[in-house]
Amino acid sequence: MEAYERNPELPTLLADEYFAKVVADGEAAWRRVVSTAALSGVPAPGFSSALSYYDSLSSDRLPAALIQAQRDFFGAHTYGRIDKPGTFHTLWSGDRSEVESAGSSH
Repeated sequence: MEAYERNPELPTLLADEYFAKVVADGEAAWRRVVSTAALSGVPAPGFSSALSYYDSLSSDRLPAALIQAQRDFFGAHTYGRIDKPGTFHTLWSGDRSEVESAGSSH
C-alpha cells in the first residue's frame, strides 16, 4: 500500500525501490532454488514462472521479439529486426533461412 501511496502510477511492485531491492537481494538464492529443483526433477512452477516473469521485465526486447517469432513460426506473419530496416520471415519448415518480405505485417 505504501508503494502505491508513493507512486499511484506504479506499473508493478517490482518497480518500487523497496521491493526492487528486496527481490534483487534474494535473486541469487531464488535462482539456486529454481535450478536445484529442476536438476532434482522437483516441479517448482510458482518459483520458476515467477523467475521467468522477473527476467522478462529486465529485458528491453525479449517479450516482443518472442511473440513476433512465434507469430512468424505459426503463420508467416513476419517480424522486424533492430539491426537493419525491413520486414523479414524465416523459412521455419525449410532450411530456416531468413527472407526479406515485401509486406510489413509485424
